[in-house]
Amino acid sequence: MRWRTLVTFLTVLSGSSRMWGQAEVSFLITGDVRLEDGTPPQDTVQINRVCDGHSFAPANTDTTGHFTFSLDAGHRKTETADAGVAAAETSDVGKALNQTATQYTNPITTALRGCELRAVLAGFRSESVRLSVHDMSDDGRVGTIILHPLSRSGALTISATTAAAPATARKAYDKGMESMVKEKWDVAESEFTKAVTIYPKFAIAWYQLGQVRQKRNAQAGALEAWKEARRQDPRYIKPYESLATVADRQGDWTAAEEYSRALLQLDPDDFAAAYLINAVANANLNRVDAAELAARDGLRVDKERKVPRLNYVLGLLLIHKQQYAESAKYLRAYLELAPNARDAAMVREQVAKLDRQAEAGPKQ
Repeated sequence: MRWRTLVTFLTVLSGSSRMWGQAEVSFLITGDVRLEDGTPPQDTVQINRVCDGHSFAPANTDTTGHFTFSLDAGHRKTETADAGVAAAETSDVGKALNQTATQYTNPITTALRGCELRAVLAGFRSESVRLSVHDMSDDGRVGTIILHPLSRSGALTISATTAAAPATARKAYDKGMESMVKEKWDVAESEFTKAVTIYPKFAIAWYQLGQVRQKRNAQAGALEAWKEARRQDPRYIKPYESLATVADRQGDWTAAEEYSRALLQLDPDDFAAAYLINAVANANLNRVDAAELAARDGLRVDKERKVPRLNYVLGLLLIHKQQYAESAKYLRAYLELAPNARDAAMVREQVAKLDRQAEAGPKQ
């Protein structure tokens, strides 16, 4: 009897030592996102994990507002980190365990301490949920993240047609989103196509179909999908962003002006980048006054100064009007915000020239 007891004890002890000598394989985190009225967002919401000022995007919500993601010791399979921090955090997470100590620091739970989860949806402010994970016995459910609308743009970043989508279309849409996260573009395209076939008014599915087609370098198909999303819900703002951006990139100034103007008519207070596209388009269409107005309105909206090139465009427009002193002011602002821009040296030369012209006065 004693012999059997001893064998059993040694077997359990051996298993325990293997457990203590290994890192956790993964940790599952789940939660939900809700609007202020308690309803789930009809649009997909990105979930960000923020640790020490660095942001990671491990998951998106489904059409019920639910999200799930897992973390492993290397954070390579289940999560995408920004390039600037991946090496540092992976080094911390991948620390070897001290196998001679009576206690150990688990690489996953250590990396999660002090982190927060936030929801990202244009036009909304997210509450934060702190991750308080100590070991595998902790519950990975983080509760509900609440989104608060910043302005009327909140209603425009969510398509009104989503609520009426049948369950089969929603299921296909969710599968498409899951495939996008895994970068399985062919599967994602198939699922989004299925969703819009079942429910042609599914504007958000049309929009995501365009995103996938763009990833697959099928630009014509992407434009077609975004235009369809716009037709199905003219007040859904995301397709306008994509259409305006592509038109700007392709130098289709008429289309760029049309789409950016339509977006700004829906929401003139939250999309500084759309003002930049509109200003550039109008300038190329020789509508200098309209271009100047767009650039100035963009700078008014860009309170956090995230679109430095608005200063550059306005500076160039003011050169055209021989307003050299004011032009130099905006070009200096551009250099202050983007000192390492590719054209920074050229702009510095231009500023020096403008200073000389300002001293000489306007041409007669």
